[in-house]
Amino acid sequence: MQKELITQIPSLEPNQYQKEQMDRKFGMFIHFGVNTFGNVEWSDGEIKALSYQPTAIDADQWVKTAYEAGMNYVILITKHHDGFCMWDTDTTEYSVKHSGNHTDVVKAVSEACKKYGIKLGLYYSLWDRSEPKYKRDFNGEYIPYMLEHLTELMDGRYGEIVELWLDGAWDKARSQWRLDLIYDTVKRLQPKCQIGVNHTVGVDYGVPGNPEPRFSPENYQDRDPLRMFPSDFRLWDPHMCRADDPKIYVYAGKEYYMPFEMTICSRKGFSWFYSNIYEQKELMDAQEIAENYKILTSSGNLAVINMPPNTDGRLVQGDVDNLMKVADILGIRREWKD
Repeated sequence: MQKELITQIPSLEPNQYQKEQMDRKFGMFIHFGVNTFGNVEWSDGEIKALSYQPTAIDADQWVKTAYEAGMNYVILITKHHDGFCMWDTDTTEYSVKHSGNHTDVVKAVSEACKKYGIKLGLYYSLWDRSEPKYKRDFNGEYIPYMLEHLTELMDGRYGEIVELWLDGAWDKARSQWRLDLIYDTVKRLQPKCQIGVNHTVGVDYGVPGNPEPRFSPENYQDRDPLRMFPSDFRLWDPHMCRADDPKIYVYAGKEYYMPFEMTICSRKGFSWFYSNIYEQKELMDAQEIAENYKILTSSGNLAVINMPPNTDGRLVQGDVDNLMKVADILGIRREWKD
């Protein structure tokens, strides 16, 4: 007898785990991987695994910075569109295990999170530009491959995972991704984990691609359609939502309460990964970030700022200083005492 899949429950009010997510308010995105060593934002899987060779992985600095800035969680890249895996896995040779630095970055960050009392979220790209299974047999081989990854990340070896940030769904039609299986797999292992799929709101035409601008966060309207379902919260980086952001969205005639998580870069433009020109880019205005934070959190939403480590595995001091300005404006800065 086939088991019934765990799925999202219709509601006009936030459930307990959504409330816990909303209470976290402020987080750090950490983009780090093979792209850091290729000086690119995206790559196609052609950058050699051995090119990834950070001199260190200073996860303690990353998470301590988040703590001192008044943040309550981090979201770590585990696999970007290039397919390079940032944890110790035997599913592929395109991973840290076969690179210039074998550190299991997910483990290092999870341990730092426990030390500083910070919650751990993970980013995972559905799209995979290097894995042969993706093109060879998407349904028969890649979907099981992807579920094996998510099982490894969620089975408890890295402790509690409070958020899963899914990306890259534009490469195929929504129905091909089996989001129902992903949702069920994650919820069975980590019931509290809040799952979001980028470009959540919009119309699903059954073909690949992003939703039209009408469905960007600043244009959301009450009872707009959900494009990526099931999802526990809404995403579309790097947009800011309306001050009167609506919370009820519709899928298959049923209504769902869904908060919004704003994700932006520390520097202007699409500056997700560190590169050799990263520090030449202009920092985002601290006052503007603080004002957006106030708008977001006053309406039950969340703010996340991307802070990419450099090739030495450390956050850039200019980013750290600007983040602390934000924390000082908001009055949420903390001091860590050993």
